[in-house]
Amino acid sequence: MTEKEKSHAGMLYQPGDPELAADRDETVKKLYDYNHIHPLNREERQAAIGELLGGTGKNCVVEQPLFCTYGYNTTVGDNFFLNVNCKLMDSGKINIGDNVFIAPNVCIITEEHAMDTAQRIQGLEYTHPVTIGDNVWICAGVIVLPGVTIGANSVIGAGSVVTKDIPPDSLAVGNPCKVIRKVNENERLEK
Repeated sequence: MTEKEKSHAGMLYQPGDPELAADRDETVKKLYDYNHIHPLNREERQAAIGELLGGTGKNCVVEQPLFCTYGYNTTVGDNFFLNVNCKLMDSGKINIGDNVFIAPNVCIITEEHAMDTAQRIQGLEYTHPVTIGDNVWICAGVIVLPGVTIGANSVIGAGSVVTKDIPPDSLAVGNPCKVIRKVNENERLEK
């Protein structure tokens, strides 16, 4: 079993493996190119993000700058918007649904270092996939930790640290992030 296969299986693996190191180097090149495309050259940006991420739906907008570990481990659905300065730490899989809006400075993490000191010193780690359902809004400065699922139609409040799964139709905030109430599908801002 390769180190990449181990990482996708949730097993302890060595990210310093030459194949994975080469993949990260390739991603660094693609990110450099993407982050230096003129922001108004939308067609070139769209093509480049399609080459960088593992899968993109229709109407995918990813603002610059972006950071990701591999890119190919992240898939996003239709009508996806990722704002500036976001980090997709995608050594493991990140699966994002349709109509998802992610605000500036959000970090989605799939990597977890080994708790055992000797293993950690060797650089060994685990990955745990992150899943974000359809119609989710993740507000500014949120950190989503490894293994989390955020259910469809949920809103995660600014600055939250999401350590556990969030059920669908939830408004969740805080550190650690907790559900404070259900989202009412009829909620509207009154003018």
